[in-house]
Amino acid sequence: MNALRKWIVVGTMLLAGGAWGASGVLADCTVTPGTVITGKNWLTYQDCFSEGEQFLWKGTSFWKMPDDVEIHVGKPHTWTLPKPYIDANEKYGGQARLVKQADGRYLLENYIAGFPFPAPSGPDKAAEIAANVTYRFGGYAVAGFPDAGAGSAAFYTKDRFGNWSPETVDYLYRQLDYNWEPSVPRTNPNADGAWYSEWLMVETPEQSRYTAVLTTFWQDNLKDEDDYAFVPALRRSLRLSSAARCSPLLGSDMVKDDQRVGWNGGVGKFDGEFVREQPLLSLVTMDPNHSGKFPEEYDGLLGWPKPSWGDWETRDVYVANIHRIESLNPGYCYGKRVMYVDKQYYQTLAEDIYDSNMKLWKVVWVGLASGPFVNYGDQMGFAGIIETYWDVQNDHVSYITSVGRDPKPFAYDSQIPAQYNNVPKYSTPGGLMMLMR
Repeated sequence: MNALRKWIVVGTMLLAGGAWGASGVLADCTVTPGTVITGKNWLTYQDCFSEGEQFLWKGTSFWKMPDDVEIHVGKPHTWTLPKPYIDANEKYGGQARLVKQADGRYLLENYIAGFPFPAPSGPDKAAEIAANVTYRFGGYAVAGFPDAGAGSAAFYTKDRFGNWSPETVDYLYRQLDYNWEPSVPRTNPNADGAWYSEWLMVETPEQSRYTAVLTTFWQDNLKDEDDYAFVPALRRSLRLSSAARCSPLLGSDMVKDDQRVGWNGGVGKFDGEFVREQPLLSLVTMDPNHSGKFPEEYDGLLGWPKPSWGDWETRDVYVANIHRIESLNPGYCYGKRVMYVDKQYYQTLAEDIYDSNMKLWKVVWVGLASGPFVNYGDQMGFAGIIETYWDVQNDHVSYITSVGRDPKPFAYDSQIPAQYNNVPKYSTPGGLMMLMR
């Protein structure tokens, strides 16, 4: 099948809202280092991109690739996961199970540390991949506070006219159970049944300062996560309903289930179908000094990465179609999420998100900056991230970056100052009430 004919098949499936890999069109990504991909030759390399990225390349919608777009392809990099993490996979891998309940949800049993499913397989392969994304490799805490030596995250939202608004956010994500590092307890003594917490607080603009959100995920994966919001004007926190999983996160084009760099749905409420494996062109060694500065470092109205961000490379990924289980699907915002998941780190590198009518809604792209992890050498994504959510139905976009105007890497584990190493304050709803004291 030649490139033009192949694109006609792929484009037809895109317009139909289908996952083209699931329809028998296999990814055939062959690209050599030194290649420069432009609008003139991209069809030759189309299978190196996600379905949503191909939609942008095609140029038939409002969001489309800028005329001067260039992707410079470099040599693939290799990283080695920390030995204690590898040891955890070898010791506990194969023990975890997903047990389907009467209502279709999955109970996760026997998970201890590492990836729950080091070699996902079988009829639940897609759900196992999503579980690995949920419990993926990382430190026990990651933070962004100006006085922690780590810059705040920046949210930029933009409409079809190019009007944009900024927001900076402090954050602290903490793993409270299933820890793999020998220097920390497997379960934090203050966990109180939780395994993970996500804390975000607005720094700017001033009128929104101290607005904060907290999400807590439980060791019992069938227990609904708790969501709280602190409202400065009321000087109190509010518990949000489970429907808040579909509410915008701090006014962006992300919802709560998109948080944590592309996947925040947890384990239990989602099922899926495995689509394929493929190489995916990805930008995983960004130069933090030449990326993330908005708007000058973003190309065109689309805001595509400029060549100065760094060379792209192929990463081996799983492609999985993830969706809500049938019993919990009514009223849910997304019909399906096609995830392109790095096979080594289980980090999502791209996503195609469809609405409840199975029409393409959001195209998601993730860029990463590699960096040192204390005691464990360089790791992919440990120096910064950029996420972009293009809403192709409402002509809106959000750029989320940790390497903005003042590029600083994340603060991990022991790098985080003592005043932030406070589980009651940053991982419990009671801590929200201490924000303005």
